[in-house]
Amino acid sequence: MNAFLALVRKDLRIFFGDPRAVIMAFAAPILIGSFFGYVFGGLGKSEDRGKVKVLLVDEGPGPITRHLLESLQKEPTLDVSASDLSQAREQVKKGRVPVAVVLPAEFGEQAAQALFGGANKPQVRVLYDPSHKMEAGMVQGILTGQVMQAVTREAFGGSMSQQLASSALKNLEQSGMEPGEKKSLSDLLSSVERYGARPQKSQTIGGSGGLSVPFEIQEEALTAKSGIPYNAYAHSFGGMAIQFMLFMGIDVGLGMLLLRQRGIWRRFRAAPLSKVVLLGSRAVSAMLVGILILTVVFSFARLVFGVQISGSLLGFVGICASFSLMTAAYGLLIAALGKTPEAARGLATLATLLMVMLSGAWVPSFVFPSWMQTVTKIIPARWAMDGLDAMTWRGLGFQEALLPIGVLLVSTVVFGALAVWRFRWEAE
Repeated sequence: MNAFLALVRKDLRIFFGDPRAVIMAFAAPILIGSFFGYVFGGLGKSEDRGKVKVLLVDEGPGPITRHLLESLQKEPTLDVSASDLSQAREQVKKGRVPVAVVLPAEFGEQAAQALFGGANKPQVRVLYDPSHKMEAGMVQGILTGQVMQAVTREAFGGSMSQQLASSALKNLEQSGMEPGEKKSLSDLLSSVERYGARPQKSQTIGGSGGLSVPFEIQEEALTAKSGIPYNAYAHSFGGMAIQFMLFMGIDVGLGMLLLRQRGIWRRFRAAPLSKVVLLGSRAVSAMLVGILILTVVFSFARLVFGVQISGSLLGFVGICASFSLMTAAYGLLIAALGKTPEAARGLATLATLLMVMLSGAWVPSFVFPSWMQTVTKIIPARWAMDGLDAMTWRGLGFQEALLPIGVLLVSTVVFGALAVWRFRWEAE
């Protein structure tokens, strides 16, 4: 144990003995995280090459809403499924579905009547994940077009057209419209009434000029704790901290390869020191440095940009500690697999950049194709990113941190076991 602690102290002294390395370890994620948080502002990108998952809640099923659901399910950019209100709110709150649309009871009748006047428009609620506001806007645009198509289909030739036209004619007679305009509109509505009474199948008519949009949008951003605004800097600082911790893991591996190249490992072996002591001490020192980096980065984000740990503090600490340990094991694996520092540096950098990219640290993962979004679930950094999001701006509880912590710890064991197995005291 004395030798183990001495090796840990040695590694920490080496790290803090290089002022430039210390400054870069803390300053780089802070500066880049600030930049990404400012530029993106939590809105993501407008183009989404994958399908956006949408839950549709129909509180009053009818012919118009059924036609609307069928039309939305045919949209190539949407993945729409029916749901109830409580399940939709829970899925959006936890970040599993970006958008949910709630159609109120009697939506079809009210929307069809609203085509001929601006009053009594039904309110369609759009529940969305605040980190996916761009998708919510896209869904609203598609929804507008599809509602217009579904409503005009019924209002001009569907099963409701005769009833709606008759009701509109009665309201027209009581209105204060000028006689000339009243007669023109009366002729139009009478034609619609006769057209709806025909024994033919209804036909879909595209949007007619002069018709008002038959619904209003009511937005509601959902997080686990009400009243907590979305802070884009929480995601960007988490992403940059993850990126530079993984680069620190590369430094851990390359540092060990340099020690082996200089014959230091042979001296350690003569001590004698086992593989477990040598690799374990390096892992612990790297983990402590990683925890320190996360502490400094998120402390800066809290003081300067108001980033809060709105969820479980214990879950946040657990994710930080498990990711720091995973990063240390990743560095040991680089040292165990690399033959020389020069050969290992390029491959390790490429692997790290791919891991960071697929984790969603640079850009939101929803911009990836569907197959790539599935592949990212095997990337440990993706779980760390999701876990930090859950514990900061999402405001979720400790139970939501258990799975990310478990995945990171399993990854640590796998990387560590491979490192011990492939460890060589001397270069081949």
